[in-house]
Amino acid sequence: IFTKKNETMPLTPLVYWAQRHEDIYLRVELTDAQFIICDIFCGILCAAQGHGAKGQNEYEFSLEFLLPVKSEVSHKSTQRQVNITVQKEQRGWWKRLTLQERKPVFLAPDFDRWLDESDAEMEIREKEEKRNMLKASRHKEEGFVSLKTGFLFVYNLVQFLGFSWIFVNMTVRLFIFGQDSLYDTFHTISDVMFFCQILAAVEVLNAAFGVVQTGVIPTFIQVVGRNFILFIIFGSLGEMHNQPVVFFVFYLWSTIEIFRYPFYMLGCLNTEWKTLTWLRYTIWIPLYPLGVIAEAVAVIQSIPIFDETKLFSIPLPKAVGTSISFSYVLHIYLVLMFLGLFINFRHLYKQRKRRFCTKRKAN
Repeated sequence: IFTKKNETMPLTPLVYWAQRHEDIYLRVELTDAQFIICDIFCGILCAAQGHGAKGQNEYEFSLEFLLPVKSEVSHKSTQRQVNITVQKEQRGWWKRLTLQERKPVFLAPDFDRWLDESDAEMEIREKEEKRNMLKASRHKEEGFVSLKTGFLFVYNLVQFLGFSWIFVNMTVRLFIFGQDSLYDTFHTISDVMFFCQILAAVEVLNAAFGVVQTGVIPTFIQVVGRNFILFIIFGSLGEMHNQPVVFFVFYLWSTIEIFRYPFYMLGCLNTEWKTLTWLRYTIWIPLYPLGVIAEAVAVIQSIPIFDETKLFSIPLPKAVGTSISFSYVLHIYLVLMFLGLFINFRHLYKQRKRRFCTKRKAN
């Protein structure tokens, strides 16, 4: 049995046993066992070298089982013992372990694992209940994941279609009408842009509630900043509707989004298109600062209009006899705009670096 010959006959270790309806468990009292050999025939023959009841020696034992068992046997050695598992050929409960009625002197019940048949059946039922509960929780979790994925896919699809319509419409009008198209952008595009930017508030909620793994602050800055420009600067001032800056702001916004939203759509399907991935993480580098500059130009152009119309001015008591112009808010907003540019640019750069560095390491 051993590769190393020994003049002394192998000793017999103490063996403890227990059973379940499908398995036989054997625990062999050997410390730091090595060179373990287990063979299955009509029973089991097991040999090992370790520290047992008679000290450091070679030990072996054999058992002839009551009923047939499968040929596969698994064993695991620990510092204190060797655990052996044998599978029964047919599921059932044995009245004893060995074919002979008189059990071997080295064999004893393993009371740490011992169960009566009724207790074993109860254990099976408990395991089955736990398994069913685990399956139910997994199905519930999978259902939630599927629902979340479906929701994100539809959201990104709607936004992609909206910004694609804006981009294509503005491009076609630019080729057909030339410079004239710069002056009526708000009247032809604003309704769809209003819809897309109002819907973009969902992105802040998704980040806040953990639906997507992204920073709340950068998302909030982008959504609030765009809506401020769209509703306050463009929407509330009729004098701004015909300004060419509206064209540049809308065109830059839509150019970024027609690459960003389809990237997210493919992510919902666990699919990647490398060209789109590169564009999503690269095209913002020139376009995002240009977009902020165009927004800043729009704010600067609106300041004299707010001063003249007194729109959104803050009235003061009659004793003071004046009001605080909304243009002061816009001056502060200009500072915050470039601070937001720094925060978002840093956030997007980290995303790009993490994305491509991780992929480079994986390759």
